[in-house]
Amino acid sequence: MASTNSATKPIKRILDATKISSLTSKLVRRPLDPKARVPIQGRPREGNSNAFKEANTRESVRLQKALNAVAHGKHIFVYHNVRTKQVVYSLTRYLEKTNLLRQMVYHGKKTVPAELRRDMWVPYYSVHFGDARLGLRAYQLLREFSLQRQLAPPAEMITVSKEYLNAKRPKDPPSWRRIRQDQPEANRPANGEARARQSPNEPKGHLDDVSKRGYLTRKARQRRRAALEREARQQGWNEERIAGLEETFSRLSGEEVEIGEVAGEYPENAKDVKILWRDVHDAYFAESWPAGVQHGELELKRSHIIGSEIRPEGAEEVVTEHQFNERKEDQ
Repeated sequence: MASTNSATKPIKRILDATKISSLTSKLVRRPLDPKARVPIQGRPREGNSNAFKEANTRESVRLQKALNAVAHGKHIFVYHNVRTKQVVYSLTRYLEKTNLLRQMVYHGKKTVPAELRRDMWVPYYSVHFGDARLGLRAYQLLREFSLQRQLAPPAEMITVSKEYLNAKRPKDPPSWRRIRQDQPEANRPANGEARARQSPNEPKGHLDDVSKRGYLTRKARQRRRAALEREARQQGWNEERIAGLEETFSRLSGEEVEIGEVAGEYPENAKDVKILWRDVHDAYFAESWPAGVQHGELELKRSHIIGSEIRPEGAEEVVTEHQFNERKEDQ
């Protein structure tokens, strides 16, 4: 007969922090106990009071950010617009409206949409790193190259070819509009709508923190020290909130739940990189790939999750979000 301790021993389950932060917002919307009179703003508040609801909303947003910070920089999720072919990058599985608009540069009329349609943005590919520093550096380079392509595009992208004119020219020659005589018919600059090929990034300024001798200035060292202290405090707060969420999940499910990275889904080696493609044939555009790069295929799904319906009211507005799951061989 088996012992009672072995029969009632909880089962350990690991939950992916990136998936929890985007798909289980209903569970973390009310982290405070509604039955308890929690001191808020110096006095106990009832569960139906506005102060209690506002405190729940703020704590939910903090918990959302804490979950995103668990694997911050290890994953890059790329979306593209099915109509305009614009590409945007995100460090989370969901695509926020503010992050999307920062990556779109105004090139002329109709180049930046007034409204963002969630059904137009679909997964393009995702990149997963073993080291967060490599992921953040790759994210920075992708944003910079995207901006450079917009501000200094190749000549063939911003000029009109004869093939383009022949496709757009009507069959009746008199109805064709007159072109300026000082510019040739072909190889003339394209309009703003034709220039919007790739979604860019917003330029960011930099501070002159290096002195003439090549050392950091005193104020720069103070800013760096203060930033490290804020980061350490924020990390401590994040660990406390995630520990509380793990305890809540364990109590509700009867299993020992741990929030982190699921082993086997992403590269374990710090130097390895895994790319999941929506269309695996896009990987053949590169001449060669390093030995540490692994390729896979995304699982295609038609379901969308509206972020504004499941996320707390204090969070950023979400355009769309997807699972970015890897397609298995038997699918």
